[in-house]
Amino acid sequence: MMLKELLMRRRSVRRFIKRVMPRELFDYLLWVSYGEVNGRLVVPSGGATYPIHIYAVLGDVEGLEAGVYRYLNREGKITLHLKGDLMRDLSRACLNQRYVAEASFNIVIAVHYPRITSVYGERGVRYAILEAGHIGQNIYLACAEEGLGTVAIGAFNDELVSRVLGLPKGIDPLYIFPVGYPAE
Repeated sequence: MMLKELLMRRRSVRRFIKRVMPRELFDYLLWVSYGEVNGRLVVPSGGATYPIHIYAVLGDVEGLEAGVYRYLNREGKITLHLKGDLMRDLSRACLNQRYVAEASFNIVIAVHYPRITSVYGERGVRYAILEAGHIGQNIYLACAEEGLGTVAIGAFNDELVSRVLGLPKGIDPLYIFPVGYPAE
């Protein structure tokens, strides 16, 4: 599909049908978010500092138990971070946005600001946010390509999201993308 077609199909989806996401599609969405190609990541990063951490909160993904996974982008694999169905807890932390719980899974973009601010000072915060924006657009376009839906979420309680995901100190949630099959 041409980029122009993907851009025309790109939209925010807030209603999902209950359907298991094939593992292959799940892996693809993680790769387009922050994957590696020939030693470089699929998005630009200020000074190649790559301060972003990608987590996935799973509800219905083929062959994987519910829980929080960390995407190890340089290795192209995931590791289980927390066990259990935390979709509703994440939804509550996102100010009760129900579609967070209804999606097959959620991609959470988190950031380690010191990794970039140690190079660029406070300006590094802006660069990290720009990097997250590049990731978000990749997620939107991949969803459009695969007939999936997503919506960018920035409205959430940072402390609650960090607690639900069990984020290490110094890693802050920045952006959340529920991913699933559109109901409309």
